[in-house]
Amino acid sequence: MAKQIVTLTVNGETHEVAAEPRELLVYVLREKLRITGPHVGCETSHCGACTVDMNGKSVKACTVFAAQADGAQITTIEGIGSPDALHVLQEMFREHHGLQCGFCTPGMITRAYRLLQENPNPTEEEVRFGISGNLCRCTGYQNIVKSILAAAAQLNAANTPSSSETVGQTDVEAAE
Repeated sequence: MAKQIVTLTVNGETHEVAAEPRELLVYVLREKLRITGPHVGCETSHCGACTVDMNGKSVKACTVFAAQADGAQITTIEGIGSPDALHVLQEMFREHHGLQCGFCTPGMITRAYRLLQENPNPTEEEVRFGISGNLCRCTGYQNIVKSILAAAAQLNAANTPSSSETVGQTDVEAAE
């Protein structure tokens, strides 16, 4: 089969890669771009270990052909934080023991990242539903859910003006 040039912007960096029409996005990311956060688990879209954020939506990279992603903006776990500057989700997973073996963690955090953008203040039930497409064989989910809720609380606190910032403002000014 003839390869085609596919342009992907992954974690803010644009790449052009030659890919066969049937080549899956997860393999292009891992093998051609050496972005190894998305893991190959079930290859049937059931486990969610390969979850990435593509054009503002969570997708399982094992079910997307690279050609379908041509021109896409993709964020993987590597684009959410770094070892020197963890994203609050990563920090909360560490703090609340939201991982054990770590295999599902990149996909889980990437899905949680999008979930908190879609719903910044989810309930426990909404978190459980929101991550239901990502499987973990180790943790029983309790600490994963706790980690996501803790991250949501921190993100919400960071986005809420403190009472000292609103002192002296009129109700109209505070609402703006």
